[in-house]
Amino acid sequence: MLRVFAVTIDHGTGWREGLPLEEQVEWHAHASFMDSLVEEEFVLLGGPLEGTAEVLLIVRAESPEQISQRLAPDPWHKMDLLRIGRILPWILRLGSLPQPERIDGRV
Repeated sequence: MLRVFAVTIDHGTGWREGLPLEEQVEWHAHASFMDSLVEEEFVLLGGPLEGTAEVLLIVRAESPEQISQRLAPDPWHKMDLLRIGRILPWILRLGSLPQPERIDGRV
């Protein structure tokens, strides 16, 4: 069963402090990878947390393990520019997120 998770992402040892996202190594490969996760409706929302070195992702997945597995192929995770900080189940009480598309009655 799919659940919603809040995932924090931290800078790793490969992150070059002082450079914006777009100037980090393999920016285009990372951006393309993340865009594909959004297109697949795995990542619902994401972006840097202002004033910190963290990124917040809102993800729809079956488990924390699935999240780790799905993010592992990201070039920035492979090169230790980014690391998963925390994966927390999130109970959405206010507002709503888009529902996943259903194929043959399955999500």
